[in-house]
Amino acid sequence: MTDQQTVSRPAPTHPARPPLTDEERRSRGAAERAALLRRQRLASIGKHVGLILLGLLMLYPVLWMVVSSLRPNGHIFGNPGLLLDTFATQNYTKGWNALAQPFGSYLLNSAIIVFGSIVGNVVTCSLAAYAFARLRFRFKRLSFAAMLVTMMLPIHVLIIPQYVLFAQLGWINTYLPLIVPKFLATDGFFIFLMVQFIRGIPKELDEAARIDGAGHLRIFVQLMLPLMTPALATTAIFTFIWTWNDFFGQLIYVTDPDKYTASVALRSFVDSQSQSDYGALFAMSVVTLLPVFLAFLFGQRFLLRGIATTGGK
Repeated sequence: MTDQQTVSRPAPTHPARPPLTDEERRSRGAAERAALLRRQRLASIGKHVGLILLGLLMLYPVLWMVVSSLRPNGHIFGNPGLLLDTFATQNYTKGWNALAQPFGSYLLNSAIIVFGSIVGNVVTCSLAAYAFARLRFRFKRLSFAAMLVTMMLPIHVLIIPQYVLFAQLGWINTYLPLIVPKFLATDGFFIFLMVQFIRGIPKELDEAARIDGAGHLRIFVQLMLPLMTPALATTAIFTFIWTWNDFFGQLIYVTDPDKYTASVALRSFVDSQSQSDYGALFAMSVVTLLPVFLAFLFGQRFLLRGIATTGGK
C-alpha cells in the first residue's frame, strides 16, 4: 500500500435518540398550534389593516366633502386635510335658501320621481319576471333575449328617439318621461334579477297551489310575492339610488327651475360666469347624499340576499 492511498475509516455512529414521550408530543403539538394561531392572527390583522386603509382612501373624497361643507369658501381648496380649524355651519343655512326655492322643495321633487319609479319597477318588473320564469308562451326565448339586449344599450343611444316621442306627447317639462317608462317594465336588469330568483323557488309550490284551484294571479300575489321579498327589496333600493342620483335624464326632460330635482338643483350652485358658492354646494351635497346613505345602510341585508338570488327555502 502506497502513501497516496487513503485508508477507509468507518463512519462515526451517533447514539439513537430516545423516543418522545406522550407529554413531550403534546407540548410540541401545542407549541406548533400556538405558532400557527399567531401567524393566522397576524395575517388577519394585516388584512384588516390593509382593508381599513383602502376603505379610508376610497372614502377620502366623501369625508373631504363633509369637512369642506363646514369651512368658509376661502379655506376650502387651500386645505386638503380632514382636520377642521373652523366650524362654519352657515353653509347649510345659506345653501338651503340660496336658490329660487328652498332646497327642501327640490328634495320633494326628487322624492316624487323616486316613489313613482319604485312602484313602477316593483310592480311591472315582478310581473314580467313571473311570466318569463313560469308561463309558457310563443317567442318566450326570443322576447327574453331581446330584453337582455336592452340592458346593453346605453341611455345616450335611446335619449334622442325617446325625447322626440315624449315631445310629441307633450310630456316635456313634466315628470311623466321619468316615471311612466318604469310602469312598462323597461329596466331589464331587475327583470333578469327576479327571473333568476323565481327560478330558484321550487315549482312544486306552484303545482300544489294549482291543485287547490289557484290561478296565475293568485299564485303570483299570495305565493310568489312573499317569497320574492329580498328581490323586491333589492329592486326598490337600487331604483331609489339610481333615480335619486340621476342627473342626465332629469336635466333633459325638466326645464322649469321650480321643478328641478335635487341633483339638477346642485348644478345651480356652480356658475361659470360668476363666483361659485362651493361651501353651499358641498353642504347641500351632504344633505342630498344622506338619503342614499341611509337607504344603503338599512337595506344592505336585503341587497346581499337579493343579489345572491338563492330562492325560497
